[in-house]
Amino acid sequence: MALVPCAPMFISDFDYDLPSELIAQYPAADRRGSRLLELDDGITDRIFGEFPGLLRANDLLVFNDTRVIKARLAAQKESGGRAEILIERVQGECEVLAHIKASKSPKSGGRLLLADKAVAEVIDRNGGLFRLRFSVPVLPFLDLHGEVPLPPYLGRDADSDDIERYQTVYAKDPGAVAAPTAGLHFDNEMLDETLALGVNHAWVTLHVGAGTFQSLREENIRDNTLHSELVHVGDDCCDAIERARHAGGRIIAVGTTSVRALECASASGSIEPFDGETDMFILPGYEFKTVNAMITNFHLPQSSLLMLVAAFSGKERLLNAYRHAIREKYRFFSYGDAMFLTPEAKQ
Repeated sequence: MALVPCAPMFISDFDYDLPSELIAQYPAADRRGSRLLELDDGITDRIFGEFPGLLRANDLLVFNDTRVIKARLAAQKESGGRAEILIERVQGECEVLAHIKASKSPKSGGRLLLADKAVAEVIDRNGGLFRLRFSVPVLPFLDLHGEVPLPPYLGRDADSDDIERYQTVYAKDPGAVAAPTAGLHFDNEMLDETLALGVNHAWVTLHVGAGTFQSLREENIRDNTLHSELVHVGDDCCDAIERARHAGGRIIAVGTTSVRALECASASGSIEPFDGETDMFILPGYEFKTVNAMITNFHLPQSSLLMLVAAFSGKERLLNAYRHAIREKYRFFSYGDAMFLTPEAKQ
């Protein structure tokens, strides 16, 4: 469900120039050691360790507890050619949807040879995605033989440190192919610190797909459709939101994936349990129903995630903050620094 205003809106409206040296290639030495740009009444430069001091008793932090799987696999076609499998979604114990990179795409019935004599058979194809059936249970096999699928703009293979650092400390439910990166800044001590302040926690699950890195192709934004992702918002989360509101607390989403999950579950106008897929596209003009503040990383130019954040904070206000971050040499994208955003004041 694409949520768009009536007026035309163009990808080029969400562009900015980023020096390549500001793209973070590796995480900060400590999770809480990243910088934090606070965009509230003005712009304040902080470090992420200061974040608990921006919270109030009875606020609710909503985290995405998805767990990144080692979704990249080396394979070989029966003809001998090399192939690479990037899992998009695990659909059962032995079935997945996946992207396949090969000199020639395999056909239905074709087999891809994997490590330890395992095989992935091509069942069918839908657009750019192949449905594969593995000869062994998928998740344990990925744990043994897969590689962490780092974002393409990093331009490097994952190393042993990425196995830990491209994963939140609270990751629980395996299924994501990209990390909910705003959560990477939290360590266990900070989670405990926020609870001690009277700030409560709630959990959603949104399994981030590889489509999160795909560029929008049509200049007129309304001509684009987003990839679908699996979402779960349970009764416990909905109840926690109602309690926080009743106590006067704010609903603070940790990351755009948590925002998307909460707003998807609020389509009726109020938060309700949700278990299914969403292709929700949040653009300026959207009226947020549940989220009162958010933490997010800095997003790619012309990306749907930048548009979502612009819908929340105001496009010009956000792009001004990005210009400030570039001048101050913040680190951008998945392993980069964070922002704490409150909504643009209504006129």
